[in-house]
Amino acid sequence: MLRGALFRLSRSNKIKDFVTTAPVTGGVVRRFIAGETSNDAVAAARRLVDAGLLVTIDYLGEDTTDPARADAVVVAYLDLLTKLRESRLSPSVEISIKLSALGLHLRDGPRLAWENAELICHAARMADTAVTLDMEDHTTTDSTLELLRTLRKEYAETGAVLQAYLYRTEEDCRDLAEAGSRVRLCKGAYAEPESLAFQDRHDIDRSYVRCMKILMAGSGFPMLATHDQTLIKIGLRLAEEYGRGPKDFEFQMLYGVRPTEQLRLANLGHAVRIYTPYGTDWYGYLIRRLAERPANLRFFARSLITKS
Repeated sequence: MLRGALFRLSRSNKIKDFVTTAPVTGGVVRRFIAGETSNDAVAAARRLVDAGLLVTIDYLGEDTTDPARADAVVVAYLDLLTKLRESRLSPSVEISIKLSALGLHLRDGPRLAWENAELICHAARMADTAVTLDMEDHTTTDSTLELLRTLRKEYAETGAVLQAYLYRTEEDCRDLAEAGSRVRLCKGAYAEPESLAFQDRHDIDRSYVRCMKILMAGSGFPMLATHDQTLIKIGLRLAEEYGRGPKDFEFQMLYGVRPTEQLRLANLGHAVRIYTPYGTDWYGYLIRRLAERPANLRFFARSLITKS
């Protein structure tokens, strides 16, 4: 119920205006968002890499409504990749892109999104790094996986994201657990109907474990996106069971969420990649983070009612 209410808030312009203009919001946003500019993102990535962590950077924005905005997103990523190359961070820093931000929902959207994604993938390869295609709500799952297959013909390093709360995801894991494939497994961050997705937290966790087993047993590279201590322990046990060393898979966590655990795992020799968003269009992203973890919501609520 709370999760659904938060997703409704994410679509409320009135609440958005209040949150984005509240004087204390800035401090909260800085916990979860690296900044507004590519320079901010690169600086945050530098700090994380210096601490022994890996990074994937997301330029915030989705559901683009006009081609000019899609072009602007491409330009932002090309600028970011240039700066990553110049700063020599790209071996440790990749990028994440959303197809809806590249024009997927516009007229002739699949073609436009593919062209824009191909430009970014080419620039990423020139910068000695890679791209992961973020997954969005269920209406984009098939188109995202289809575009992934097309991109991987030329850019085999392109990563995928699968969401454990969808009933279909076990089968998608089987399809993608192949040599050279990189798959980020997350629980899922969108409000989905009961006909398509598990609703109970325990059912989602059990699905996550089943999907982990498929990916760990396969010949691809699993990327376990979770902050759940129980799932982390299970992931470590499965890695050992299937003969994977610390660099044969990686954990992924969100910028600003459980930073102590991020460093603990990295200090044990595990690859830990931090999903690091930046940009001005942070409202929808922030609301999804609140929906995922009640602790985040309590932190945010306290910040809004407490004077800075």
